[in-house]
Amino acid sequence: MELRNYETLFILTPVLSEQQVKDTIDKFRNFFKKKKAEIVHEEHMGLKQLAYPIQHKSAGFYQLFEFKATPAIINLLEIEYKREEKIIRFLTVALDKHGVEHNEKKRKGAFDKKTKEETAT
Repeated sequence: MELRNYETLFILTPVLSEQQVKDTIDKFRNFFKKKKAEIVHEEHMGLKQLAYPIQHKSAGFYQLFEFKATPAIINLLEIEYKREEKIIRFLTVALDKHGVEHNEKKRKGAFDKKTKEETAT
């Protein structure tokens, strides 16, 4: 079956210790490995304010994975998210060729806010 590009973001409750956050992220990294999904990029965004309260929390630890996998894995991934009580929100989207291209440019720094002139000074 053909591999497709996906991006998934989940938010962990802010009351976790650093070790609990790390363990939860490792759990999902291992999930991808077991399901033979290829992790293209991952980004731990840290503790961020939420736009609105979720489960009476106003902040959360954000984690992003960009990966290649078969479509069948997505259902299993979202079931695992629902089973994990430390996750307060998640979103998984399929990336088209434009999304993949955008993410590659973003990783290379094409969208950094600082211009070349600002970094030179």
